Amino acid sequence: QELTTVRVQDPRVQNEGSWNSYVDYKIFLHTNSKAFTAKTSCVRRRYREFVWLRRQLQRNAGLVPVPELPGKSAFFVGSTDEFIERRRQGLQHFL
Repeated sequence: QELTTVRVQDPRVQNEGSWNSYVDYKIFLHTNSKAFTAKTSCVRRRYREFVWLRRQLQRNAGLVPVPELPGKSAFFVGSTDEFIERRRQGLQHFL
């Protein structure tokens, strides 16, 4: 049986303390599918790249619903760590 696992993990704040700081996430893929040459893959992506992916999926999905992304809020109430973890979980759910 073919199995593909995708995990969103290890959020990192880049350019911390500067006006243009952002968080990127490690996207880890593991599969035994014959459709993939590499059985494992790991890349880092930021939120805006998930937004791009969702737009591409919507454009090509037809009537198939595309999952929502977690919200993007500059006015999050709570700690930054809580926000980052909630977003990570939302991105995991999206993938």
